[in-house]
Amino acid sequence: MIYRLIGISFVVLLFLLGCKKDSTIAIRTPYSLKIPSHFPDMIIPADNPMTVEGVQLGRKLFHDKMLSRDNTINCASCHLPQSGFSDPSQFSIGVNGAIGKRNSMPLINLGWQTEFFWDGRKKTLEAQILDPVPNPVEMHLEWKDAEARLNASEEYKRMFLKAYGTTKIDSNLVAKAIAQFLRTMISGKSKFDIMYKFENNITLDPGDQPILQAVTPSEWAGYDLFRSLNGADCFHCHNGPLMQVHGMKNNGLDATFTDLGFGAVTGNPNDNGKFKTPTLRNIALTAPYMHDGRFETIDEVIEHYSSGIQQSATLHPLIEFAFQGGVQLNSFEKNLLKQFLLTLTDYDFVNNPEFKAP
Repeated sequence: MIYRLIGISFVVLLFLLGCKKDSTIAIRTPYSLKIPSHFPDMIIPADNPMTVEGVQLGRKLFHDKMLSRDNTINCASCHLPQSGFSDPSQFSIGVNGAIGKRNSMPLINLGWQTEFFWDGRKKTLEAQILDPVPNPVEMHLEWKDAEARLNASEEYKRMFLKAYGTTKIDSNLVAKAIAQFLRTMISGKSKFDIMYKFENNITLDPGDQPILQAVTPSEWAGYDLFRSLNGADCFHCHNGPLMQVHGMKNNGLDATFTDLGFGAVTGNPNDNGKFKTPTLRNIALTAPYMHDGRFETIDEVIEHYSSGIQQSATLHPLIEFAFQGGVQLNSFEKNLLKQFLLTLTDYDFVNNPEFKAP
């Protein structure tokens, strides 16, 4: 009888231990994104729901130099907070001093993006994340070697178990975790945001009113110029709360192309010279500008659209004043436009401690 009781007790103990293990795997805390009231909903992939555990894991991976061949760089190396999570260098430096040919794009509101990289070659955030690790001019580490490093870490095995219910770490799970973290990087607290809400009759948040009252006449005038067909005519490619329009466009940088951009991806000559339209959010922090970082200042960017447009067969048709080199702003108008662009700076975003290394 006593042996039977011992046997039953042992089975019960195994059952309880099994339940405890399963509960550890099953308990994932839903993550509530802090989406501004004037933003559209963010579509989250069904196979990668937001969880606290996933975001924490992604944040650690984003800042871990283990994902580079010689353990010298991480994702954050080319996406610095003080630069709006972009790179202040024209071209980023990868492992062993390798240099790319395009400027690092800022990591801002990626959860609403539909094209990734300057040439739009990836269509999901998860797919985009898979590229930099094996890229020879970036982190230059084969995914099989990165997976081996992560699988050798007991800490990472515990974190992946909590986030994804498995201790078998692969590149797809790494990409999913980093994507979760990047989706939390939402910028929506600039002076422009209060202006936008006021203009569109959207209820202001507590504390918005003093900021609205601090908007200067010059900033409002610059905003009007920004949206005017006969003014700066910027709104065709940069509008709404996200301050960008999806789709690949040729914005008149060159008459002939040394970088085909989207055309190199599709093989279609009609796509040559087209690149992703970046957001203008935090533009004051994200210099240099354009896919090749050719412009060092906002003034140079404004001058390009004012007088530097180069005509070519694939030029975006809504650049309506290309025949005269651009919109031909005078110095006063250029200053007004710049003052408005500075309202897009979101200091809460770049100083958010939740985006820094854990």
